[in-house]
Amino acid sequence: MTAATAFRPDADTAVLLIDVQESFRHRPYWNPAGFEPYMARTNALLTGAAARGLPIVRILHTDGPATPDNPFSLVSGHVRPMAELANVPIAAEFLKRRHSALAGTGLSIWLTEHGIRRLIVAGIRTEQCCETTTRHASDEGWTVDYVTEATLTFPIRHASGVVVGVDELKLRTEVALQDRFAQIVDVEAALDRATQRSAVAA
Repeated sequence: MTAATAFRPDADTAVLLIDVQESFRHRPYWNPAGFEPYMARTNALLTGAAARGLPIVRILHTDGPATPDNPFSLVSGHVRPMAELANVPIAAEFLKRRHSALAGTGLSIWLTEHGIRRLIVAGIRTEQCCETTTRHASDEGWTVDYVTEATLTFPIRHASGVVVGVDELKLRTEVALQDRFAQIVDVEAALDRATQRSAVAA
C-alpha cells in the first residue's frame, strides 16, 4: 500500500478505481473500441470526486509468472496506471493478486479505519474484478454504487463458440448486481449521492 494523500476527513464514501492499468493494452483481447468514452466518464468521476474531497483508492493487479513478457508481472513495467487517467490525488494504492480488491490486500482494513461506509466502483473489467469486488464489498457490509459507464471490458468467447459482446456483458452484470449487491448509477448520480450523504452527516 502507498502512503495516503489528504482528503476530507468526514468523507464516508470512497471511489475504488480497479485495475485501470497499462497491462491490458498488451493482452491479445485488447480492443480500443469504447475506450475513449469509457476514459472520459472515468475521468469525470475522478475529477468530480477529487473536487468533493472524496478519497480515491487505486488498485492495480499482478499475477502470473514474473517474466517481462507477462504484462501483469511487476517486472514487465506495465503494472502502472493508464496514461490517460486524470491527475488527481490518490488516497491510497493497493496491489491485488485475486479478482476481488478486498481479498488479501488490506483494503478492507484501510476502509474501516477511515470510516468509509459506501463505495463507488469503477475500472476494468466490468464483469470480472469490478463485479467481484462489488459482490464481496456488499457481503462485507458496504453500500456500493456501481458505475457501469466508468467500467471497461472486452468480448468473451463462450466454450460453445458464441461470442458475448461488451453491451451484453454489461447488461448481464447490471442485472446480477442491481438491488442485490449494488445500485447501478451514472457518474453524476454517484457523485450526487456522495454529496447528499455528506450533507446529512454534517
